[in-house]
Amino acid sequence: MESPAPESTGNGISPNGAGFSAFSEDGTKRYFNREISWLGFNERVIEEAENSAHPLLERLRFLSISGSNLDEFFMVRFAGLVGQYRQGIDERSADGLTATQQLDAISIRVEALLEHQQRVWSALSKTLSDEDIFVSTLDNLADESRTWLRQHFLDQIFPVLTPQALDPAHPFPFIPNKGLSLVFDLVRESDQQGIRELVMIPSGLARFIRLPGESAVYVSVETVIQSFSDILFPGYTVKNSGLFRVIRDSDIEVEEEAEDLVRYFRSAIKRRRRGDVIRLEMGPNLAEPVIAMLRENLLHDGATESRINGLVGVSDLDILVSEDRPDLKFTPYSPRFPERIRDHGGDCFAAIRDKDILVHHPYESFEVVIEFLRQAAADPDVVAIKQTLYRAGKQSAVVRALIDAAEAGKSVTAIVELKARFDEEQNLLWASALERAGVQVVYGFIEWKTHAKISMVVRKEQGGYRTYCHFGTGNYHPITAKIYTDLSFFTADPRASRDAAQLFNYITGYVEPKELELISMSPRDLRKDLMGLIDQEIDNVRAGKPAMVWAKMNSLVDPALIEKLYQASNAGVEIDLVVRGICCLRPDVPGMSDNIRVKSVIGRFLEHSRIWAFGNGGELPNDEAKLYISSADWMPRNLDRRVEYMMPITNKTVHDQILDQVMVANLIDDEQSWELNADGSYTRVEPSSKSFNLHR
Repeated sequence: MESPAPESTGNGISPNGAGFSAFSEDGTKRYFNREISWLGFNERVIEEAENSAHPLLERLRFLSISGSNLDEFFMVRFAGLVGQYRQGIDERSADGLTATQQLDAISIRVEALLEHQQRVWSALSKTLSDEDIFVSTLDNLADESRTWLRQHFLDQIFPVLTPQALDPAHPFPFIPNKGLSLVFDLVRESDQQGIRELVMIPSGLARFIRLPGESAVYVSVETVIQSFSDILFPGYTVKNSGLFRVIRDSDIEVEEEAEDLVRYFRSAIKRRRRGDVIRLEMGPNLAEPVIAMLRENLLHDGATESRINGLVGVSDLDILVSEDRPDLKFTPYSPRFPERIRDHGGDCFAAIRDKDILVHHPYESFEVVIEFLRQAAADPDVVAIKQTLYRAGKQSAVVRALIDAAEAGKSVTAIVELKARFDEEQNLLWASALERAGVQVVYGFIEWKTHAKISMVVRKEQGGYRTYCHFGTGNYHPITAKIYTDLSFFTADPRASRDAAQLFNYITGYVEPKELELISMSPRDLRKDLMGLIDQEIDNVRAGKPAMVWAKMNSLVDPALIEKLYQASNAGVEIDLVVRGICCLRPDVPGMSDNIRVKSVIGRFLEHSRIWAFGNGGELPNDEAKLYISSADWMPRNLDRRVEYMMPITNKTVHDQILDQVMVANLIDDEQSWELNADGSYTRVEPSSKSFNLHR
């Protein structure tokens, strides 16, 4: 099925931003670059690794996260720009930059970011040693520890290593994505003949090896291999050795003519493993001839490289975070199970039937979502379950409940999104397991992702059938639900049920929804409805009423919505935005965005919920405000190329919970908040004497 043509935004400008100028008439730049804004977000993550208010191992976790974030950035975003550059695509970003200009700007910013990572690691490693946690070289170890490591190398590491000569008779081997490798320049002791060897470090080997003992002493696997090279290369002297790492293009482009989506993705996943090297990271000890060899064999036009004076691959530091030191981690807590459901004896359906329920993860347990599906699977009165699955994790109780329901004879439909980046392989496995159990598995649209998080359960009750729905702002993923802040909204409102049914029918059978009663959905009408809500606030100003917008999201990129916010600001609408990651809107520019304030919250939990509030003629927060939750960010992909929903919250209790507690808490937090300045920099908010921490 072909996607319908994008709808007009009502101002003669296409919703993906075509027709916008990156500059205003006076030359003021209107947008920040998306990629540079993302790098700025990752810099804020690194700054949290320097935040002494966090426990030490949590600071190390932030540093590790910054490394894995950067890897994914290169695997997808940077790789996409390199692809444009190589193909000569003359497409400019919303801020007016060509692919080449963006690649140059990214490279400069990344080098500064890498230096920052190494400075932080150097400082943290010293502080860790004060807490009896060490990352050591063999020179600093006692003889007993060196003896243990030598035996460990012989038993656990040596058998899985395969040295490969690098000479004209041996072609340069394939290096896997994010693979660590050592290059040795050797001299044969018998005749002083030189030889170069490459040793790939298998991904199954732990990056850091913990020595036995009460003190937490770790040694990196590359240090161990280099230290015992006499075992690996008997009869040779090591002249030089050094470490390198590659990042490969890992994005999957879906071809519209793909006839079998499952077969296409199985093939594409295999191709991804052999994607072009997009980045080469080299340790400080590699000799120049080795570097020249690596460039020649690994790098192609547009790829990038970095010499790292320190630890290559900081993402691997997460191994150290697992050290059993609760005194150096956030105080553990037990998420609450919703009292409303406990009051109904644990019966989810009775509780929802009585009144709409809001659950705020991770403060309240994701177990309630799983229990909702488990009860549906076991309840003889439930006749049908429909479920979207975007990311469900490797140990999914959600999938288990759907399988149990199907095996119990219920009609179960699962919309499994194969295009969920880096979860494609896992989702293929889940799809196969579901189909074997008798679940009707649907993969949705070829050109759109199904990103909406909706579950519906149809139950036979006195007087007919009743449908119970769950609308989430986050994935059905039990692990991320412990660290992502998201909302779960349960309702038995017949209007929501009818809308959810239409959305499912659209995905499974291409049956276009007609007359949705509550929800808006993309790519059908979500953008248009958002524009209308902002226009209503502009009309309120003109009518002499208060006009306000509060919006919380992960990313703000869409030029059409940014322009509408600028228009609202100029009309006098007061706008407060909480944007955790990418923000392309430029706030606080005279004559363009005077009334727009943007903040980013980075802390213990990853702020993931999407919440939008519109004053509706009053000061926020107020009982009459229009309030929505959603699965979508304000990005072209969410509004034009994904199936998403926007749900109005009309129940007063739930309305007050979201607006007065969740949104207000985000806005008043001053311990882990950053303010976006007009020049694109972020300033950490200074805590007041009565400081407030959103996550505490």
